[in-house]
Amino acid sequence: MLELTVLAVPDCPNEPVLLERLAEVLADYPDATVTRTVITDEAAAARHGMHGSPTLLVNGTDPFAMEDARAEFSCRLYHGQDGGAPSVTALRKALAARA
Repeated sequence: MLELTVLAVPDCPNEPVLLERLAEVLADYPDATVTRTVITDEAAAARHGMHGSPTLLVNGTDPFAMEDARAEFSCRLYHGQDGGAPSVTALRKALAARA
């Protein structure tokens, strides 16, 4: 079973993009649970493991984090992806690897 957590700062413009793409992928994972957590400061970003907004945690781990990533209360760009959210293809690969 997949437990997904979306971490985002208030009014993050890329969170809706991530949620839309994630909804498409989750059709293949009907038992997955998704929790949304709003991060309001650096301490919360560190506590929850947010590497910029939005961050997707899959079973508690950020599958898109760079090796030397640290917690950040900021906007996030996904390298090699379409801007501020992983592509549907990247999300499919990340979830399949952890399912």
